[in-house]
Amino acid sequence: MKNLDLPVVKFTPEQNKFRMEVRNYLKSERESGAFETTADSWMTSYSPEFSKKLGSQGLIGMTWPKQYGGQERSAIDRYIVTEELLAIGAPVAAHWFADRQSGPLFLKFGTDEQKDFFLPKIAKGECFFSIGLSEPNSGSDLASIQTRAEKVEGGWLVNGMKIWTSGAHHSHYMITLCRTSPKDEKNRHAGMSQLVIDLSADGVTVQPIQFLTGEHHFNEVFMDNVFVPDNRLIGEVGNGWKQGMAELAYERSGPERILSTFPLLQEAVEHLKEQNDVSALAQALQLVARMWSLRNMSIGVAQMLEEGEDVSLTASLVKDLGTKFEQAVAETVRLLIDTTPSVTSEKLIDRLMAESVLHGPGFTLRGGTTEILRGIVAKGVLAQ
Repeated sequence: MKNLDLPVVKFTPEQNKFRMEVRNYLKSERESGAFETTADSWMTSYSPEFSKKLGSQGLIGMTWPKQYGGQERSAIDRYIVTEELLAIGAPVAAHWFADRQSGPLFLKFGTDEQKDFFLPKIAKGECFFSIGLSEPNSGSDLASIQTRAEKVEGGWLVNGMKIWTSGAHHSHYMITLCRTSPKDEKNRHAGMSQLVIDLSADGVTVQPIQFLTGEHHFNEVFMDNVFVPDNRLIGEVGNGWKQGMAELAYERSGPERILSTFPLLQEAVEHLKEQNDVSALAQALQLVARMWSLRNMSIGVAQMLEEGEDVSLTASLVKDLGTKFEQAVAETVRLLIDTTPSVTSEKLIDRLMAESVLHGPGFTLRGGTTEILRGIVAKGVLAQ
């Protein structure tokens, strides 16, 4: 089936050299005390200072045109950087969404003014974005959103609420899916548009949703007569659904859907090698083999994106399999190694175990639930 055929990608000597340069840079930053390794770092570990460092190294917006602050490097080069950041557990959550999907969205659908204004700031690691999609009664059924934008002179008035909004308390802007015309029951995906909400604007309130651990990552965002100027509409009025779905392809296929718990797996393998526990090590290495297969799939999707291919089915498949794997890492390591999980422990493996177990239930929910993704794959396969 054409849309499920993934290319096999082999890294060139130049790309392998680039990987080692990035790896050595990140190791030196960690050794200097710039950050500590964490699990699930791309979602929960924020450091605006470190994001600026990465921007100064040209490691944000890497594939973008140079006129917008990019490096015009390949999607595979960006993949290499992403892998290394996740493997070492670097604090990248601040700029993650802007780099991964907001910037590419502007490049594909934005105006010249929007590109000139937003993209250089994102590439410098100075401008952070959140994604305003889910609502209290519109999670898996996203077409039922109630947030509305009413056309007024010079712009739009937005009223509504978004929930599970990652990092909104750190972000400068939120790309928000709104209804700009009444719902059409014959075409439920019509009448929606994407607007850039300034999270510091009058009428915006950000309320935290805390994890059971007390950590704060998710938010509720309330919008009460928030004025959004015309030049902050992305793409065409009424084309929001199509644009949003294109954006999700970038979200679902990357190595962050495989490597959230990799720091725990790596630490566990090293621990078992030191203990010379051959039986337990063999079980841990089964996870490594599984990860390698998923990684090759994910790299194949990156190559397809580079070539402008439709990756909606393959991205959904990688996300489904990858997040189940991330949960399996924590469960397997828990059974193999006697740890005392604690997010405040001085022992790295104890901290990584706590982070992986406590964050794990969200892996198969964020970015599209497992059930929804399997529905997308099933419908796509049947349609071929």
